[in-house]
Amino acid sequence: MTLMRRAQHGVTEEIEIVAAKENVPMDVLRRRVASGRVVIPRNVNRDIEPCGIGEGLSVKVNVNLGTSKDRVEVEEELEKLRVSLRYGADTIMDLSTGGDIDAIRRQIIKECPIPVGTVPIYQAGLRAARQSAVVDMSEDDMFNGIEKHAKDGVDFMTVHCGITKESVAKLTRSGRITDVVSRGGSFLVAWILHNERENPLYQNYDYLLEMAKRYDFTLSLGDGLRPGCLHDASDRAQVQELVILGECVRRAREAQVQSMVEGPGHVPLDQIEANVRMEKTICDGAPFYVLGPLVTDIAPGYDHIVGAIGGALAAYHGADFLCYVTPAEHLCLPDVSDVKEGLMASKIAAHAADVARGNGRQRDDAMAQARKDLDWEGMYAQAMDPEKARRYRSRGHTEDTQGCSMCGDVCAIKIVKEHLKKID
Repeated sequence: MTLMRRAQHGVTEEIEIVAAKENVPMDVLRRRVASGRVVIPRNVNRDIEPCGIGEGLSVKVNVNLGTSKDRVEVEEELEKLRVSLRYGADTIMDLSTGGDIDAIRRQIIKECPIPVGTVPIYQAGLRAARQSAVVDMSEDDMFNGIEKHAKDGVDFMTVHCGITKESVAKLTRSGRITDVVSRGGSFLVAWILHNERENPLYQNYDYLLEMAKRYDFTLSLGDGLRPGCLHDASDRAQVQELVILGECVRRAREAQVQSMVEGPGHVPLDQIEANVRMEKTICDGAPFYVLGPLVTDIAPGYDHIVGAIGGALAAYHGADFLCYVTPAEHLCLPDVSDVKEGLMASKIAAHAADVARGNGRQRDDAMAQARKDLDWEGMYAQAMDPEKARRYRSRGHTEDTQGCSMCGDVCAIKIVKEHLKKID
């Protein structure tokens, strides 16, 4: 019995744990899980700390990691995992495309105590491409790949069910600059055009739902036609796919399968609120997983900042789940330091949105009090990255051990505190 089905009959262990962590009444959370407005990704073959994503909960952050054909350093990927766990990632996605992909995935799952996601069509498509061509994938290749990942214990999977033969036919008339930037989306677009057949993940969606029920993994309904630049944002192709994903959400709920919806990649600031509201309306409040979004196209090397700006605004308007972006986005495979920088940027964005939505302000107040008291240990305790804060503090030497080297003996807080004592 799936978690969604169990939630319809009463509070589950997963719901109890998430409700306590999020300070949400258990029955309120139970109703949201039962209705599909909250998901708790957890494969039946995994024993992990449950993580709730969706309505009324704190904004979550995902970290992508994985090998490429040009760089297969498994230990480096495991170090990325350890850094991600240390700095507060809520979920991990293994997007490996190089080396022994099965072995890498299983090792990451083994060492990861939080939900793990994958995009199974990557592996199926790459296997076909390295033998002949991506378009030679069979339907069995696609579904067997999904089941293999499910058996290994993957908790949520990106599946591009919203790309159809009709929407692909209209792509050439869409006026897009970047066409299709989703890797999984490109595999399916090419497959549909070459084989002149419907997308198997859409045509045989009921079979996919049966598999999801068997292993109780969460469907992350991928936006294979997401915009890859500002020019393409909120266009017909993106919206048409979202409408189809809304249908997929409805059918998943009827089957008691958990689902969430992936959102656009590149969106100008003035369109973010409309994009979030559109998803929440069309998909009936399904958790929204946004890839950034990136609010400008011209900052390679700084796209973690670009994504954090968009992520904060998207989450403030109701997005539930941020996929981090690293400084290496659009340029190369991220290294360990890139992963940390990307994660911290998205964690800051998520927290900023939480505070604006009325959650988590206590930590900011505690930091403010520690600053007033010139209590450096208290400040480090509240800092998202205490090691970095200590490093910067030690970098500037000052004779005044209470202040910092920027203000030195003219510390505003210290001056006012001394004179306020005279009033008392």
